[in-house]
Amino acid sequence: MHESTSLLKQASMQVAAGGSAGFIEVCIMHPLDLVKTRLQIQSTHAKKGSMPGISAVKLSEAQYRGVFDCLSKMYRNEGFFSFWKGVLPPILVETPKRAVKFLTFEQTKRFFLFGSPTPTAVTFSMAGMCAGVFEAVLVNPFEVVKVTLQSNRAHMHQTPSTWTVTKEIIRTEGFGFRGINKGLTATIARNGVFNSFYFGFYHSVKGMLPEYEEPLPEFLRKVGIGFTSGTLASMMNIPFDVAKSRIQGPQPVSGQRKYYSTLQSMRLVYIEEGWRALYKGLVPKVMRLGPGGAIMLVVYDYMYQYLVKKFPN
Repeated sequence: MHESTSLLKQASMQVAAGGSAGFIEVCIMHPLDLVKTRLQIQSTHAKKGSMPGISAVKLSEAQYRGVFDCLSKMYRNEGFFSFWKGVLPPILVETPKRAVKFLTFEQTKRFFLFGSPTPTAVTFSMAGMCAGVFEAVLVNPFEVVKVTLQSNRAHMHQTPSTWTVTKEIIRTEGFGFRGINKGLTATIARNGVFNSFYFGFYHSVKGMLPEYEEPLPEFLRKVGIGFTSGTLASMMNIPFDVAKSRIQGPQPVSGQRKYYSTLQSMRLVYIEEGWRALYKGLVPKVMRLGPGGAIMLVVYDYMYQYLVKKFPN
């Protein structure tokens, strides 16, 4: 009885710490996620009118040359608050998503010890992969709504609400893998690869580098490892992220689905636009998930330590 109570208490603290970390990260870093999506769905074959709201924008304004060009054009054409288009779905799912991610990671580590008395790099990577898969299944419907909102180039005053977009997707496309759950395999691949490398690198390197007794150097050590983990993991999974954005975003021709599966989308992007197109959005993704990865893991570590001290056994 005592052991089950202890496990429940530990899981509750992991949920609280993970949820807090995710909420803070998404509130700070969402504008860069939006820029990443805009760059990823931007095809060299895009034409005027192929995206929602684009008919109201000059054709010369339709193409983004980079992060700051995208931010500038969005501010000019869509207003300041357009930087937070699509923020509601991730906010709604962020706390349970991060909670599930960290809880799954912590609770599955013991299944991947493979006879080792302590967790290894393989342990952290495999547990991270499991965390990514569970996270992806939970968040994918919210990602579909988020990408749809982020893709809309109309001014904020003309942008439909999150609930309106959700109802329209379900009404026209249904609940299945061509509707509110489209791009699920791409989301699983993206999140699985990211979390496998992210957790594997962070915890392995953190265990190898000596801790500092002073709070500030120790904080900077964790931030540095978290930043490196998020940056490298972003570079590993970006092709899957591009495929996900193409599947979930507006199609080049309305009513005709051009991108419909992970490998098919990656192959099509490679054939039509070259291998570099598979890395579209890498700069804003790194700008977001490098610092975001540091914020998330550091907040989680400190929040969890605080809860352990606040509620001792």
